[in-house]
Amino acid sequence: MHIVIIGATSGIAQAAVRQWASEGNSLTLFGRNASELERIAADARVRGASGVYVHAGDITSISYIEIAVAQLEKIDQALVAHGSLTKSQRVETDARYFADEININLVSAAVWTQLIANAMAKRGGGSVAVISSVAGDRGRYANHAYGAAKAGLTAFCDGLRAQMLDRKVHVVTVKPGPIDTPMTAHVAKKGALSGTSEQCARDIIKGLDKRRDVVYSPWFWWGIMRIVRAIPERIAKRLKW
Repeated sequence: MHIVIIGATSGIAQAAVRQWASEGNSLTLFGRNASELERIAADARVRGASGVYVHAGDITSISYIEIAVAQLEKIDQALVAHGSLTKSQRVETDARYFADEININLVSAAVWTQLIANAMAKRGGGSVAVISSVAGDRGRYANHAYGAAKAGLTAFCDGLRAQMLDRKVHVVTVKPGPIDTPMTAHVAKKGALSGTSEQCARDIIKGLDKRRDVVYSPWFWWGIMRIVRAIPERIAKRLKW
């Protein structure tokens, strides 16, 4: 099986690469850091990947995405894993930063997903997983900009999943809770409620293989977010969370 990973240097993506490599799959890795991609590729080869191909570039550039997807010869599964943990306070005063963050977390991720799904549909089908977040399930004081981007990405995946139903392409929306990764190293962990990259990678791979619609990781965030969404707005807007 050939698997394409976008944002392959992220902690979750690297954990997924290690598992996929150990199963003998071939992999195409996209990211912005060439030396880090080469390191990940070398490790994947040692673990048993049947082939590893590396492409470094600006994965948030629409023109780059169009060229990259057009050159892919085979895609059985894909993981769109790139993103940035937006700083809400900076968004208030830095409009360019805000626009860049929306592009990273929503626009470019959605474009990758759409074009990969289109390519899969032309070749008979496939499955693509997209990392959104539980932050997209409800807007919150602490991460309103990041949550808005992830809410948009989640809604996009909902619609694309319906659009691709008859074209044999399945879209899996992945909603991690707090995960211990380099991207969240500066954020206080949530103890028993936080997960690991390895656990999330296992959940993603299972979701792809079983063609699930939505995957929460860890699984109990499904119940937590049901409660969060049920909080009346007159109360929720007063919470500093």
